[in-house]
Amino acid sequence: MNVTKWILTGLFAAVLAFPGLTAANDFDYGTHKVVYHVNYSDTGRYMAAMGNIQNHINAVGVDNMDVKVVMHGDGLGLLQTAMTNENLRGRIENLKMQNVEFQVCANTLRGRNIALEDLYDASEDDIIPSGVAHISWLQHQGYTYSRP
Repeated sequence: MNVTKWILTGLFAAVLAFPGLTAANDFDYGTHKVVYHVNYSDTGRYMAAMGNIQNHINAVGVDNMDVKVVMHGDGLGLLQTAMTNENLRGRIENLKMQNVEFQVCANTLRGRNIALEDLYDASEDDIIPSGVAHISWLQHQGYTYSRP
């Protein structure tokens, strides 16, 4: 008798979940401006961050997103690791095709003596004067902050 009660409760919960899933897919999030902050050295976190960004784009829609990834300190490891990690490189390329900007801190480049050529697909246009100052400035421009 108890088993039947649990099975019926589980089925009822599953039925209730389906309309919620449909509603979530049809939810209008509007437009988003978001800055993703990367200042850590961890390939697993880099991969997860790229996945978070893609999930964000999938939920809101590429035409409704303005995404900046600001890297400073150990965060430049994201583009250094991508030089040899094909999976990470593919995720970065895919996000760039969706207009995600990867911005590199000039202070970190200078302070750690890192050449732009040592970073995957980075150019002079990607350099910002200061990672932390740029994040603050973007927040004042209406960008929300995320640190995956």
